[in-house]
Amino acid sequence: MGSGLASLALASVTAGLLPGSAVAAEDSDLGGRDGYSAQIRRTEYGIPHVLAHDFRGLGYGYGYAFAQDNLCQLADEVVTLRGERSRWFGADANTPGGGGNLASDTYHQGLRRAGTVRKLLDRPAPIGPTEDLRRMVEGYAAGYNRYLRDTGVNGLPDASCRGKEWVGPITTEDLWNLIYEVNGNAGIGNVQDAIAAATPPGTTAPTAAVRTPKRPSDGAENGPDLGSNAWALGRDVTRDGHAMLLANPHLPWVGGHRFYQVQLTIPGVLDVSGAALYGTPVIEIGHTRDLAFTSTTSYADHGSLYRLALVPGDPTSYLVDGKPERMGRQDVPVTVRGADGSLSTVTRTLYTSRYGPVLADRDAGIPWTDTQAYAFRDANADNLRSMSEWLALDRAQSLAELKQAQDTYQGVPWSYTFATDVSGATYFTDASAVPHLTDEQLARCTVVPGHDLPEILDGSTTSCDWGSDPDAVVPGLFGPAAHPKLDRTDYVANSNNDPHFTNTAAPLGGYPDVYGTDPRLSPRAQLGLRMIADRRDGTDGLGAPGFTLSTLQAAMFGDREQSAEIARDDAVAMCRANPVLTAGDGSAVDVGRACEVLAAWNTRTDDTGHGAVLWQAFYLGLLGPNQVWKVPFDPARPLTTPRGLDGDSPDVRRALADAVRKLGRDGTALDATMGDVQRWAGIPLHGCGDATGCFNVVSGGPKSGSTGGSLPQPGTGARGSSFVMATELTPQGPRTRTVLTYGESVDPASPHYTDQTRLFARKQWVAERFTEAEIKASPALETTRLRG
Repeated sequence: MGSGLASLALASVTAGLLPGSAVAAEDSDLGGRDGYSAQIRRTEYGIPHVLAHDFRGLGYGYGYAFAQDNLCQLADEVVTLRGERSRWFGADANTPGGGGNLASDTYHQGLRRAGTVRKLLDRPAPIGPTEDLRRMVEGYAAGYNRYLRDTGVNGLPDASCRGKEWVGPITTEDLWNLIYEVNGNAGIGNVQDAIAAATPPGTTAPTAAVRTPKRPSDGAENGPDLGSNAWALGRDVTRDGHAMLLANPHLPWVGGHRFYQVQLTIPGVLDVSGAALYGTPVIEIGHTRDLAFTSTTSYADHGSLYRLALVPGDPTSYLVDGKPERMGRQDVPVTVRGADGSLSTVTRTLYTSRYGPVLADRDAGIPWTDTQAYAFRDANADNLRSMSEWLALDRAQSLAELKQAQDTYQGVPWSYTFATDVSGATYFTDASAVPHLTDEQLARCTVVPGHDLPEILDGSTTSCDWGSDPDAVVPGLFGPAAHPKLDRTDYVANSNNDPHFTNTAAPLGGYPDVYGTDPRLSPRAQLGLRMIADRRDGTDGLGAPGFTLSTLQAAMFGDREQSAEIARDDAVAMCRANPVLTAGDGSAVDVGRACEVLAAWNTRTDDTGHGAVLWQAFYLGLLGPNQVWKVPFDPARPLTTPRGLDGDSPDVRRALADAVRKLGRDGTALDATMGDVQRWAGIPLHGCGDATGCFNVVSGGPKSGSTGGSLPQPGTGARGSSFVMATELTPQGPRTRTVLTYGESVDPASPHYTDQTRLFARKQWVAERFTEAEIKASPALETTRLRG
């Protein structure tokens, strides 16, 4: 914000936040007794712009605005984090994430009883939260509670929790527990049920749906997988020399991993616009006047599985350097509601080791036997630093300030950082919390190599424990000097791949192997880099070379699919030469019609892409251990390999036959578009799944979104492109276009449940209102003043 505008806005705050002339469609003045003051100004699509004169007031306005749209979702998360799902919904029901209520409650009750989060709150910054962040969290809880008090549980607009006994006021501790939970999403968050299910051999193991920690992916409908695309474009690749940023996180469209779009302003102190995960008090993806930042899920491990060698005859003791150590144990009582409504108590026992909690999941190959057990150490086990760091980023105006914030807090839990500033420079780093394991340790200590899981390490020797760096803010992690990083004036980009090809002209190397050792590019990552190269050359059909804001938007929603672009013609040649193919069950399938559909298809996954569904079914059938390319991937040619689909391969021929049979059984037309089979509340969705190389990742079904965005029924979830932001930083201020694909509210009755989904379906964007003048000019402006 320029000094003149800042002075004007500050004067308005001093006089009561804003003069009455700023209010358009609605002017609500809500007095109260909380001692906070804020304004919520909603513009088109219900996007709130929260204005306050201090951090307590800012949190208050933010918490109130969020509760207006999504109180039921946050209330449900609070029940989970308090370990009370079994009390209200029964032990046999499942959590929204897919695990069992009793296992979830056991884990969360154990965490609360151990006082893990409270101990971190007792520490000063940077380990504990900054004072400004504490005030925001305090205000956020008070704002949420104010809305609930004003509205009443029986008057809530969302029927999913209206009048429910489990809805009530929240505390700051609830929010800190939510922040801690977010930080563990790529680590311990995926093994909570396995921790609760771990029992020594000879005892009855409780049944639990177990999720194990996996590397980035977009494959699950409602699972924990996290993914994104991120581009920071510098002055060398934009037509006017302005820095640009594309943020495109891929997360579930249901539950607590949704984004909420908001602008937060304290005149002269903070002015940031973007999006935040539900219930978090700061913006994690967004921009200030002169800086823009986003993230993608890091390829690094953010925790370690350790195999424990048990003391013979004692399955709850293990050996370290030849000496026995006894496991810690914690008895956790959980209140359970029976089918008749009566309450009883079930007590389970959690076990811990020097590395962290003991866990067991026989299906994942980590059982607790007479001779060995497994424990998980999470790099974010002591991390409440994340929100302090993002709040610092929300105030930053340059890459130098961003880097200083990251070095100070070292709190990013599990994502890469991409940023650019008004100078036209760009920056990439993996500054996330990563275990300090040297290459030598990984080679020597790995007892089971990692694939989807992190490597399993030898827990019987202290030589395999994490080390530390002198510049690390907490022990056990790599410090900033070891982080992969790259400064460029052309671009940095990533689609959940190893850091190596962040820029193909300057491959990264020399970082520890725990950050990733696979230079291969997934089809989506390869397509993203090709799209940048095509735009630089002007060969993508979008006009003269170089990015503009409009061509950046067009590239994002071009709905290109890498696998089709490099293999469709080979597939067509194969099927034209072999119009009858053998399916996996041995039957003969006529693929002649399918072959012509693919030949006529434009390889896009939007409403023009007749044949995209057929291609998805075909290509997904190719994913397996066998090589189907004549020329495999070559790191020396990252954008042109692999190539040459092998039409003589039995796997290729079988996959097409199976795809034709599948669509026939499903009653799906061979020339169906993606919008014919995936919808959100009935609205056709363009884009497709990650595995085939769609840049615009969207995965859903015909019934997705039909039951709301908070507590979905099976088959009604979706995932993929969520908050999409294209920003250009100019000397006159930022120019930004956004779309929140599922809207601001989880409530199907809200006008903001699908309003932006309809925009997304038409490939349209919201022109962001960032300055005071832009906000005041909104014809949809509605203002609520909160004060007490």
